[in-house]
Amino acid sequence: MTAPVIHSLREQIREHILEGIISGRWQPGERIVERRIATELEVSQTPVREALRELESLRLIESAPNKGVRVRNLTAADLEESYPVRAGLEAIAAELAAQGLAEDCSALEPHVSALYEADRVSDGTAQVRHTVAFHRELVRAANNSVLLHTWEGLGIEVFTALSIRWLGTRQQSYAEEHEELVAAFKRRDPRIAELVKAHVLGCAPRA
Repeated sequence: MTAPVIHSLREQIREHILEGIISGRWQPGERIVERRIATELEVSQTPVREALRELESLRLIESAPNKGVRVRNLTAADLEESYPVRAGLEAIAAELAAQGLAEDCSALEPHVSALYEADRVSDGTAQVRHTVAFHRELVRAANNSVLLHTWEGLGIEVFTALSIRWLGTRQQSYAEEHEELVAAFKRRDPRIAELVKAHVLGCAPRA
């Protein structure tokens, strides 16, 4: 039996703030008050400050002397910047994972099934969740911890959600594109890295 993952207080606060940004509780340009969050969550300001620092490193918020912390006014160009980096990382992951996924795609297939249902009912939240989960499993299949850590550091789930919420970036069918990638792995397509790279770049918002 797998032990439950215990998240640190800082991580819980970070997720709380992230959810607030993604859901629209804090709008672009709006100030996030450290003291208010600490009071609301009944914690000290230190872990709140640490969580905000992490989000600043992801370029989701910005701070300025005497002005406090605000949600960044991200443009399509800002959101687009991470996609070429992500595409390169996932192309490497596809090459490293190709043999294993050709033999067993069971880590990817449940997310394709979930995406068909999400597409059917136009559930944007589920589309983001299972799209990101699919790609995370692809990167994990490469069995390279440095690659996975770098990929996760891009804040992909957040930027995918924000691209849809703030810019209306939405694909016609999330499921079909991901099913095509599964098929390519299964048939041992020698162009798999190129196909994955093109797929990721095709998801980027347009400035």
